[in-house]
Amino acid sequence: MKFKVNISFYGEKAILIDWPREINEEISAELLKVQDYLKEEYWDQLLDIANGYQSLLLYYKSTVTLNLLQDVKSKLSKIDFNNYKKTPTLWKIPVCYDLDFGIDSTNFLELKGLSLTDLINMHTAAVYHIYGKGFLPGFLYLGGLDEKLFLERKSIPNLKIPKNSVAIGGQQTGIYPSQSPGGWHVIGSTPLSFFNIKNSPPSQIEVGDKVKFHSISKQEYFNIKNKKLVIDS
Repeated sequence: MKFKVNISFYGEKAILIDWPREINEEISAELLKVQDYLKEEYWDQLLDIANGYQSLLLYYKSTVTLNLLQDVKSKLSKIDFNNYKKTPTLWKIPVCYDLDFGIDSTNFLELKGLSLTDLINMHTAAVYHIYGKGFLPGFLYLGGLDEKLFLERKSIPNLKIPKNSVAIGGQQTGIYPSQSPGGWHVIGSTPLSFFNIKNSPPSQIEVGDKVKFHSISKQEYFNIKNKKLVIDS
């Protein structure tokens, strides 16, 4: 493994694996390979594996012993990453940045000293890396935002952020898959539906994939929405 990790007990039935505390695509890639590897090694013993930006939490069916902890450490010291190569999918997502959808854009632009054109150009220029999903089912945490667009979350969250809102929070951008409260700055909306609990899996987008936004007009937004299209790569 390229990065030094810390492996420790996390309660009676879980093991926590921590990478260095930084937002880094190489860490994310290594973490996801370790996740795939451990799923195969312990598939009959695990209830679930949860990933974060720099951590994996392994939930076991039974109590975790010291021998099991040592076994995980031993396996990770010998892992061959050449067997875990995966090409990430690039998802192309249309966004309408019209102020009717960007409910926080006016205030955001004033705080950052930018024009709407500046915002659109910078937000659509990047290829974003998907570091995780949470706090809502299907919410995407995207890294790679232009530093000029960094802005801390609101001190007073919105009570109702519309479904499919595209927003900025801190050093990240993301998409709200359903209506919910939230403290991120909403700058637009996508007309595509990409999370449905009735589907299996509910979302085709995976952690480790890439996202590229492109700007569309208000008319294009409604044309796509009325066709009820789903996201495609």
